[in-house]
Amino acid sequence: MSSPAKKSAKSDSLPACAVLLAGGRGTRFWPRSRTRTPKQLLNIVGSETMARQTMARLAPLFPPRSAWVVTHKEQAAAVRRELKEIPPSHILAEPAGVNTAAAIGVAAIHLIHEHRDALMAVLPSDAYIADAAAYRNLVEAALDLARTPGNLVVLGIEPTRPETGYGYVERGEVAAHARGIDAYAVKRFTEKPALAEAREYVGSGTFLWNAGMFFWRASTFLENLRRHLPATHDALQELAKSIGTRRYNSALHRIYPRLQNISVDYAVMEPATREGGPSRVFVIPANIGWSDIGSWAAVYELLAAKAGANVSAGEFFALDADGNYLWSPKKLVAAIGVSNVVLVETEDALLLCSRDRAQDVGKIVKWLDENRKRKLV
Repeated sequence: MSSPAKKSAKSDSLPACAVLLAGGRGTRFWPRSRTRTPKQLLNIVGSETMARQTMARLAPLFPPRSAWVVTHKEQAAAVRRELKEIPPSHILAEPAGVNTAAAIGVAAIHLIHEHRDALMAVLPSDAYIADAAAYRNLVEAALDLARTPGNLVVLGIEPTRPETGYGYVERGEVAAHARGIDAYAVKRFTEKPALAEAREYVGSGTFLWNAGMFFWRASTFLENLRRHLPATHDALQELAKSIGTRRYNSALHRIYPRLQNISVDYAVMEPATREGGPSRVFVIPANIGWSDIGSWAAVYELLAAKAGANVSAGEFFALDADGNYLWSPKKLVAAIGVSNVVLVETEDALLLCSRDRAQDVGKIVKWLDENRKRKLV
């Protein structure tokens, strides 16, 4: 399969780059996920870390020199160790987390500096995708569509249930084709709905989950920032002047607090969809076995051989116990008369909760933060 970078060299010499967002803390995966070793740096599903799995999935399309990672300064060293093949200068460390619009903006100004312009595939570093080949086909189609200045493209996951924890994309009519794949005009982006509304969305057949996978030119993204988030755009342009100089780190710490704390969905995608101006917003449906693996319960659902099976990282004994997720790889776990439980053990902490409360694990981290138990976060 030819890479987008090679293809672009034959046409308009516009390189394609993968920009992986890897700055989250993954608080719902405590106690394994910590500030310096968040979810994307853990082997949550399989033997390799989520970040390593993401890079392996993208390897046929993007050589390491075409990959970039935006992460938090506290995680940057660990990311460099985990993804040694990526040039160190392509690991961009944020001094503070100020949401995805800023993170993507920082990547965009670096791509402009290095290439004058480039195609950006903005992707999470901690998602699970079962059908990697189908995913790569969609990525190539999205990049082809994003090559046109002004085009903004998102992959939309075909929903399998009325999920209230995801944002949704409503598609309109087929508006373009790329590599034989239909792309639809986006009618609107909506945030996490109530259950009744989510049921309506799934029943309509026109709503897709927004998995945070975006494609555009770096110049197109910055132009949208200029229109919709001008203060952040201007601050990034100021920062861009210091790239490649000794002033960059000091400029980064001085300018970063001026970047607005807002997601790319709110900052760019929603206003670009509403205005109907120079930007055109497309969604490509994706049926690729995607999961954001947002909790220990989601991990159980991925790994369980069948409903009610127990999942364990090590040796275990079960008597009248079913539906449990047990992570204690160095110890035998014996479970008797318990069902639908999550147990996760580390050297300094033990989590025990019911599977249906796994979304609340992040509240533990909030409590630890509030009580200044820094060694445990």
